[in-house]
Amino acid sequence: MNDLAPPRISRRAAAVSVVVAMTVVGAVVGALWSWLAPAIHGVVALTKDGDRIYAHIGNEADHFFVAAFMLVGMLCAVAFIAAVWAWQWRAHRGAAMVGALSIGAAAAAGAAAGVGALLVHWRYGTIDIDGAPISPERRVHYVIEAPPVFFGHSPVLAAMTILFPAAVAAIVYALFAVATARDDLGAWPPVEEPVYVPPPVTTENVLPSAQ
Repeated sequence: MNDLAPPRISRRAAAVSVVVAMTVVGAVVGALWSWLAPAIHGVVALTKDGDRIYAHIGNEADHFFVAAFMLVGMLCAVAFIAAVWAWQWRAHRGAAMVGALSIGAAAAAGAAAGVGALLVHWRYGTIDIDGAPISPERRVHYVIEAPPVFFGHSPVLAAMTILFPAAVAAIVYALFAVATARDDLGAWPPVEEPVYVPPPVTTENVLPSAQ
């Protein structure tokens, strides 16, 4: 028997609140990432032929991957926690909540990427190779490049960064669902499950061999 009380808000309002909350959290994650992500140190140098070149110092180029991976990891942690939290909202368990979680995780990733990119570029600026103060007397100028939010400039890579946390949230929620014995997941409205009652044993339905 499901003794769950009726929810105070509608299923649609619950879904909207999940999407909005995750979007706000995504923006906060983007701000935190902009403070933690490692920048890329490099130099703008003047060659003997008078050409300007830009090069990374040591293994600083690895930070292009580290920074993007850090953002994806933080978003996946948010997606995992959100799925666990949403499952606790027992009255609204079901397909609508899975959809809200997926949309919310994608929105959180988009907000994190947007806020993070805006803040790191505001903090580090854009490298101007042509305007770097170098000359034959001072051939090297040290610069700091903003960390990237995506693994590359390809739209496919950007889409994967946005959709991967949504997949994590959906999978975690699905694991909770398949581990639940009730077909209605214990949500509202409750669905009474049929109970099998064996027929009474009488002399009419007993096999002759058993008499």
